[in-house]
Amino acid sequence: MKKMNWREIGTGLVVPAVVVLLWQASAMLGWVNPQVLPSPLAVVQKLLEYSLPLTAYDPAAGSWLSWAMSGELWMDTLGSMYRVLVGFAIGAGLALPLGLMMGSSQRAYAWFNPLMQLLRPIPPIAYIPLSILWFGLGNAPAVFLIAIGAFFPVLMNTIAGVRQVDGIYIRAARNLGVSQRTMFVRVMLPAAVPYILSGVRIGIGTAFIVVIVSEMIAVNNGLGFRILEAREYFWSDKIIAGMISIGLLGLFIDIGMNKLNNHLLRWHRGLEN
Repeated sequence: MKKMNWREIGTGLVVPAVVVLLWQASAMLGWVNPQVLPSPLAVVQKLLEYSLPLTAYDPAAGSWLSWAMSGELWMDTLGSMYRVLVGFAIGAGLALPLGLMMGSSQRAYAWFNPLMQLLRPIPPIAYIPLSILWFGLGNAPAVFLIAIGAFFPVLMNTIAGVRQVDGIYIRAARNLGVSQRTMFVRVMLPAAVPYILSGVRIGIGTAFIVVIVSEMIAVNNGLGFRILEAREYFWSDKIIAGMISIGLLGLFIDIGMNKLNNHLLRWHRGLEN
């Protein structure tokens, strides 16, 4: 199994490696303007500078680990992750019970669905002027935008999961004489879990996209803010370094969510361990 995993990882790295080699060759041959597109080596150098502490180590100021993690990259990453987690928790925390209610009750669906379908096509970035007007600058408007971005993927997948439970399960439960509450808790909710987890995975991805946009508008730190700052000074190497940081962080989040989904859905795949 491990050999298979390593083989898949190696296969997945072939195309990125070829792209980086062509990019480096183009830079070395002078085919591209380094101010517009710096070489991969320049980007890696800037990424290292971006991650290093800004001051010399002082034992009296704190532990070595705190000093090592005091670089701009780590502080910006922590700021972005804090906003993502808080915003996602709020958005998913509101979407999950509403989605369960709309999915299990035709009356609730009839009440809320028109409003949800009206608001769903509006992209989170369209709320930026209102978020600044309502909350000012700082974390609050960013968290608000992230919550909106995470809300609808979780909501729609939860509704779909509950409403698309196999009728065989429902008929079997009714034949056994279970109550409506037991039907929901023991039949409909477990059957909807794969849909819900898919919505959570999409919602986190959307939240991470929105946080970058919101940091370019409303806050003075984070990965999005740092990219915007680099643009103002024409630091193209730092722009690309920030973009790579975002891509790696998003990749790790998606891998983590995928592993969590696989762990929680072992029963769905008929796996015991």
